[in-house]
Amino acid sequence: MTAVLATKTVRRRAVAYIALLVASLVLVTVSSNPLVRDIQNGVAFAFKPVQVAVGSIARDVSSIATTIAEIDRLRQENAELRQENDRLEAESRSAAELRRENEQLTGLLQLRNGLAYQTLAVSVIARESSEARRAIVIDRGSDDGLAAGMVVIAGGGALVGRIADVGPSFAHVVLISDATSTVIGQLLSSTATGKVIGQLGGALVMQDVDAAAKVTNGEEVFTAGIELQGGIRSPYPKGLLIGQVIDVRRDANDVVQTGFLEPGAALDRLEYLLVITDYDGGLPSPDEQPINCDPEGDAGILPEGEQPCIVPTPKP
Repeated sequence: MTAVLATKTVRRRAVAYIALLVASLVLVTVSSNPLVRDIQNGVAFAFKPVQVAVGSIARDVSSIATTIAEIDRLRQENAELRQENDRLEAESRSAAELRRENEQLTGLLQLRNGLAYQTLAVSVIARESSEARRAIVIDRGSDDGLAAGMVVIAGGGALVGRIADVGPSFAHVVLISDATSTVIGQLLSSTATGKVIGQLGGALVMQDVDAAAKVTNGEEVFTAGIELQGGIRSPYPKGLLIGQVIDVRRDANDVVQTGFLEPGAALDRLEYLLVITDYDGGLPSPDEQPINCDPEGDAGILPEGEQPCIVPTPKP
């Protein structure tokens, strides 16, 4: 039974092979016929517009797909470039900030090396600005040797103010623009002096300047550093820049004139400062203050020469 089935299968395959061979020969023979070639050409010509249209559509679809892929690639590249640009801008800003801070610190270091006083570098950590007060808070305090009354300066030796009170790790500095601040200033050219007082507008007022003194716009005003008899010294060392004259008001009938100054330091943008730690201004300590050596008083019993004396004014 199996042999019969195998024989039939072989026979079918042989028949199929012969049929395909005959068909191939017929097609070869027919295709070489001029009439058949004309029919083929006619059919090809008839379907050529369709073929062209289909090809054009295929090309358009392929072009659209390529364009979409290119747009997506460009979008990704643009996003990457934008991120890189943001990173570079951030680095540039950071570098500019570091350069600015470095310039400020370098200026303070040069100022410190040129001063005759001991100083401590500090940073501004807070600002107080209201209608009644102009002050800042610095990041050093009593633990660092700071005390009330110490003078604070900025780059270029410009006067900033004085320490009002201190904590262990911070201190409050009252600016020279505060309404309670008074500094004796001295004009650079004429050496005339006057009281420099803070005011809310930002400009400083220099009062009681001798009317005979010539005051010009742009002239610099420095701390006078006056020392009085009896050991009383100015709270501010001599020679610190207070500001520049921006306006002068004179009254022909008055013996004094008034100047308006722009502060030498940018008081609204303070960052890094120096505190002068070894200048003793104001009244001397109690054991160094002069006493009354009037023989008629109780102080007359002190040994002669042990303490400095204040000579009493002669009685009329």
